[in-house]
Amino acid sequence: MLMPMADSHRHPVFARAYAWLSQRMEPELAPHRRRLLAGLTGRVVELGAGNGLNFAHYPASVTQVLAVEPEPHLRGLAETAAREARVHVVVVDGDGSRLPVADASVAAAVTSLVLCSVPDPAAALAEIRRVLRPGGQLRFFEHIRADNPVLNRVQRSLDATIWPRIAGGCHTNRDTIGAIETAGFRIDRVARFMFPDVRVALPTSPHVLGTATSSAVGSPTPFVDIERG
Repeated sequence: MLMPMADSHRHPVFARAYAWLSQRMEPELAPHRRRLLAGLTGRVVELGAGNGLNFAHYPASVTQVLAVEPEPHLRGLAETAAREARVHVVVVDGDGSRLPVADASVAAAVTSLVLCSVPDPAAALAEIRRVLRPGGQLRFFEHIRADNPVLNRVQRSLDATIWPRIAGGCHTNRDTIGAIETAGFRIDRVARFMFPDVRVALPTSPHVLGTATSSAVGSPTPFVDIERG
């Protein structure tokens, strides 16, 4: 039985603002979602499914999506989106520290604009590695730490002050690629780009979209194919 989520997962004001804003940004986000999910097969777990905007883009080759979402308002919206999806989607209460999934039971895991806000990214990535079958993929689409020194300083300042409190626990300056590698994943492919690509970059503009697989203990560091969109 799943345990109810703690109050730390309840962000009613931010959840409603996020749902409103994400719907309006969806025409620009949809191509990235399709690219993120293209070619997936079998059973998939999606961590932090939000209001379920990924569901419409899962290919028919996916047999089930177990969509984990801790925030009650967003989970309700995800349940509505699940009923309209062309693939079988089950929405459950849960968070990254304890995925309600058996060991080595899913073909792929998906994170989409969520690793910025999980309280413990290392624990969430360890859980993802636990539930993936051998050879399974992590698909990720996340905003990340900026390379630009000025934007990086802005991010660090925001994260140290008000941003996480008003944005549902979001952090703008997380080294997500580094965290994925530290968790024992091999980055297979990653594209780096700015979204939205506006004249003056926002703290949340630097993004990555890519795939990773669990690397064997003691395996050599592989070549990483980096694209810049």
